Amino acid sequence: MKFDRYEWQILQILQKEGQITNQELAERIGLSTTPCWRRLTNLNQSGVIRRYAALLDPKLVGIGEVAFANVTLDGRQEDAVQRFEEEVNGHPEVLECYASMGEADYVLKVAVPDISAYDRFLQTFLLKLPYVVQVRSNFALRAVKQETALPLEVFGHKAEA
Repeated sequence: MKFDRYEWQILQILQKEGQITNQELAERIGLSTTPCWRRLTNLNQSGVIRRYAALLDPKLVGIGEVAFANVTLDGRQEDAVQRFEEEVNGHPEVLECYASMGEADYVLKVAVPDISAYDRFLQTFLLKLPYVVQVRSNFALRAVKQETALPLEVFGHKAEA
C-alpha cells in the first residue's frame, strides 16, 4: 500500500498515543477533522491498523517472569507444525510465537507469574506434545528495551508532527 505524508504521520502518532482524539490528531498533522477521520477509517478498514491496546506493567498485574522457549519439533511427524501452531495459539501465556531458522523451529515468548508457573507450563503442556523434541528456555533478567511501535522513520517515512 502507498501512504501519503498525513497517513504516515497518523501511523507514527497512533503507535505512541493510541487514545488521541481525532481532533487532536488532525491538529497535530495539519488537517481538518473530516479528512483526518477518513484517512484513519481507511487505515483501520484496510487492516494496516490491526487493533488498539493498552500496555500494562506486567509486575503490577502479577506477571513476574518472561521466558523465551526455543522449541524443536520432530519434523518426521506428519502435521506436527500445524498441530503445534494450533496448540500454542490456545495458550494465553504464550505472548508471541515465531517460526524460526537456526537451532530451534520456534521461539515462544511466555509470560508467567513465577518460575514454578513456567515449570507447570512446560510439564503440563509443552513437553507433553508428542512432536516436541527439545525445549531450551531462557529467562529475562530485566527489560532493557521494549518497543511496540514499528520504526517507520528508520525506513524513510518521517512524520512532520
